[in-house]
Amino acid sequence: MKLIKNVIILLVMALPLWAWGQDLEDYQKIAAENNPGLQGRYKEFKAALEKVPQVSSLPDPTLSFGYFISPVETRVGPQQAKFSLSQMFPWFGTLEAQGNAAALMAQAKYQSFIDARNKLYYHVADAYYPLYELDEQLRLQRENLEILESFMTLAQSKYENNQSSMVDVLRVDIMIKDARTNIDILEDKRQPLLTRFNNQLNRDASETVSIVDTINVSPLPDGYRRDSLLINHPLLEELSLKEEAMKEQEKAAIRKGLPSFGLGLDYVLVGERTDMDLADNGQDALMPMVTVSLPIFRGKYKAAKEEARIMQEAYRDMRQEMANNLGSAYEMVWFEMEKQRQNLDLYREQIDETSQALNLLFTSYSNNGNDFEEVLRMQQQLLKYQMMKATSLSEYKIAEAKLNYITSKN
Repeated sequence: MKLIKNVIILLVMALPLWAWGQDLEDYQKIAAENNPGLQGRYKEFKAALEKVPQVSSLPDPTLSFGYFISPVETRVGPQQAKFSLSQMFPWFGTLEAQGNAAALMAQAKYQSFIDARNKLYYHVADAYYPLYELDEQLRLQRENLEILESFMTLAQSKYENNQSSMVDVLRVDIMIKDARTNIDILEDKRQPLLTRFNNQLNRDASETVSIVDTINVSPLPDGYRRDSLLINHPLLEELSLKEEAMKEQEKAAIRKGLPSFGLGLDYVLVGERTDMDLADNGQDALMPMVTVSLPIFRGKYKAAKEEARIMQEAYRDMRQEMANNLGSAYEMVWFEMEKQRQNLDLYREQIDETSQALNLLFTSYSNNGNDFEEVLRMQQQLLKYQMMKATSLSEYKIAEAKLNYITSKN
């Protein structure tokens, strides 16, 4: 038992985590240590282990005492009291089958715990990457504000030198106000995201979170981990173990329908006769006994056997449905990752080309004061692509985290 517990602790603390950066891995470890839902699943497993000795042990022996209010007279003296000790033994293999069933159900609870841990890691990532997206978008918005403020200085200079109209100054002023409002909104969004993230770690909502500055996207081969989908997932293993447990339960039900045997011993206290002198006068009586149960009421045994058989079919059906759902989820997540990867390629190209166009327009405006509206439009177009790139990066990594959960990469 102690060895099993140590193994579980090592699995939580030492198994390789998803390679997203040390910060996220550290947070996942903290969540595994502190999350109450995960702790609850682990305690369910520990409680299930305690079921094994309960069902695999012999029933308690029975000790009874009887006192004869009116002593029963015998040849060697009156019977005064009687002690009886008996022990029942179920049919051969009954206790073993019950213990195996309980042990398999405990293993199923362990697989449920492993799935809960994997899902927690995914939820931590799902709450982590929106914080990265927020920080990146705040950085972009602040850079945009600085650029717009530089445009304002230039537009005012052009206006004062009669090289442009007041409209240019008003246009950039409007955009500056929009940028400041967007920054305020993004800053207000931080606390809800922090609360969501810290709740996964079961810690105070105001705790600071360290977010990586850069996220890399590595291309994955087609069908990545597709073959392992139906092999390693703990939810499938959990249902398989439950099916095996019901097979053992069926064996136990069959054996319970067979006779049980009991061994016992009666010890009778006999008083001495005073009216004559006899051999063995007052000799206590000792009587061994054998008991056999007669399971003639077969309905409950047949029902227990049928229940176990039906549950085997139920777990097989549920496992097939789970396998189908995992396959569907895999395809949807893979599509999402491919979509975001293509979007990232597009946004990189659009950012490069938009930056080139913006530089040309800005140079033209600096020289002759023309097309300032187009300069502002192109700047906002550049900001749009940069913001969308940050969102795609976040959504790609969240989808990758879900793929790792679906394929049980841990």
